Amino acid sequence: MSKWKRFLSVLTVIGIMGTLVACGSSGDTKNSSKTANGDKPATSSTESVKLRIMWWGSQPRHEATLKALELYTTKNPHVTFEPEYSGMDGYLDKLSTQAASNNAPDVIQLDPGWMPDWMGRNQLMELSPEVDVSKFDTKLLSGGQLNGKQYAIPMGSVAFGMVYDKAAMDKLGIANPTDGWTWDDFFALAKESKSKLPSGQYFTLDYAGNYFMYSAYQYAKGKGQVVTDDGHFNIDQASFLEWTKKFEELRALGLVPPADVNASDKEHDPQMDLLSAGKVLFRYSFSNNLGTWDSIKPGAYALVTMPRAEEAGGWLKPSMFLSVSKDSKHAEEAKKFVNWLVNDPEAGNIMQTFRGLPANKDISASLEANMSELDKVGLGLLRATEKDGQAWSAGAGGWTNFIDKDWVLVRDQLSFGKITPEKAFEQLKDASLSYEK
Repeated sequence: MSKWKRFLSVLTVIGIMGTLVACGSSGDTKNSSKTANGDKPATSSTESVKLRIMWWGSQPRHEATLKALELYTTKNPHVTFEPEYSGMDGYLDKLSTQAASNNAPDVIQLDPGWMPDWMGRNQLMELSPEVDVSKFDTKLLSGGQLNGKQYAIPMGSVAFGMVYDKAAMDKLGIANPTDGWTWDDFFALAKESKSKLPSGQYFTLDYAGNYFMYSAYQYAKGKGQVVTDDGHFNIDQASFLEWTKKFEELRALGLVPPADVNASDKEHDPQMDLLSAGKVLFRYSFSNNLGTWDSIKPGAYALVTMPRAEEAGGWLKPSMFLSVSKDSKHAEEAKKFVNWLVNDPEAGNIMQTFRGLPANKDISASLEANMSELDKVGLGLLRATEKDGQAWSAGAGGWTNFIDKDWVLVRDQLSFGKITPEKAFEQLKDASLSYEK
């Protein structure tokens, strides 16, 4: 789940922001992004085509995707790829800049939370009937649909929970959590760890102003979504103040990193990820991400369900979507490729679970039979969460900037002690007025 002022504002303002460097290219045919706007999409199955494709992720995901692209070109020599891949930071900004100038890649990976805006702004091509969705769960497909048409295909399903440094906790004599634990358990364990943590090591990241973690807390308190499906501000004031004041206490006790250290965290980066660096014991995670941390410190980490209260705090959701941009000059070939990537068993065997348990039921079943021990741990979190996990929703369109910009500002102000919890709530409430339907 990720998101803030309206999408059109992002497209116009974001052009002044820095862009990421495209990583890698293949083939020497004409770049489709430079074809004149009047050109028609390629229709010949033998015409030489270069497809631009853009995604974010960790190094293992990059490597698997590049291997899949190589296999597709082997099977379809007339199709080569110009891949653009990076971490999550800056990804939406770069993609929005490209879309604003009608130069988005042919095939793009999108976060489920962005779908209402991208479909509502007519940024994507309809994928039916070229992409076969007969093997997909309808609940996963719904987030990529608008007015009965399919504009995006879910690549997998994941559960939202937590990852912890089991090796470090065992060494320090700190008890491991178990599935079904509560938020009371979480904050009690944090305080119990204080006397055992060495200098420079902390219980968890400072999540006082983190959108996803607060959403989990509000869900667990039975107060529903932060923004309703029909586009209304729904932060429960009592829950928000309770949450932010609990982290205010952890901050005072030295159980979360200082603000500057906390701000330096970069998820999955071998040097800057505070979990990988041994600076924190806990952080949130999706069920498919354990392999990335394990590749940095093998055997050290474990997964556990998101803490609960009156209700579950975690949820199941599509991991991410794959779409064809309206800017594509090779729409037919792009759709053929998307269909192959999500439905072909060979592709599924290469992609594994780097984007969650594959959404194609046949492929996921074949992978489950031969899963690695790490993937089985991720599947365990997914199965534990699906028992009574929250129903995920893409939410209302037009709120992306509220989550990605306004909320981030409040997050940083809370972490650096520049704003009180009460003022933070009022600031978010005031900012929401620009997005109300």
